[in-house]
Amino acid sequence: MKAVAVDIDGTITDTARKLCPEALKAIRMLESRGIPVILATGNILCYARAASVLIGTSGGIVAENGGVIYADEEVRVLGNIQKALDAYGHLRRLYPVRKVQFSELRVSEVALTREVPEEAIKEALRDFDVEVYDTGFAIHLTDPAVSKGSGLEMVAASMGLDASRIMAIGDSENDIEFLEAAGLKVAVANADPELREVADYVTAAPYGDGVAEAIHKFILKG
Repeated sequence: MKAVAVDIDGTITDTARKLCPEALKAIRMLESRGIPVILATGNILCYARAASVLIGTSGGIVAENGGVIYADEEVRVLGNIQKALDAYGHLRRLYPVRKVQFSELRVSEVALTREVPEEAIKEALRDFDVEVYDTGFAIHLTDPAVSKGSGLEMVAASMGLDASRIMAIGDSENDIEFLEAAGLKVAVANADPELREVADYVTAAPYGDGVAEAIHKFILKG
């Protein structure tokens, strides 16, 4: 594996979105050995970019579930936010849905708070051209033309890598395409059952401790 791609919320962080020290140490160790780390998240780019700087990652960034990527110092918006806005307008007529904090900064998708169940939202939007993801932190309405998997492939190409040489680590249903695009697929112990099914390896430890476990097992070898 020539690089590692990792989700943020619920993967290198816990349910309170606090960064796991063991994950941080393992990521820093990778970077010190010249193995770049790519961050992939459903969150907005400025959050992901700040996390990248603070954590110390040198790979690109996949944000908004693949709707936005940051590579070669360039931002590319790939998702069509109008699809999500049309779906959101329809939902508002049916349910008291609310956008998450800082939604004005989203440029490719709509993210909702989790008061209304995912299945109800999926049923209401069955005739709309959107993908619905529940990450455990928000429910995302995303352009189905993009995903964290397609974003990873584009970021990898910008780094001169094939995605088959990347280990991807995630926890949620929005990480399915992300793992499928990678050469080595890892789900942390707290991952959704659907993600565990596509993983090559499920860690014994949850959250960031699981990330550190996988990095040491497959990359650092100890």
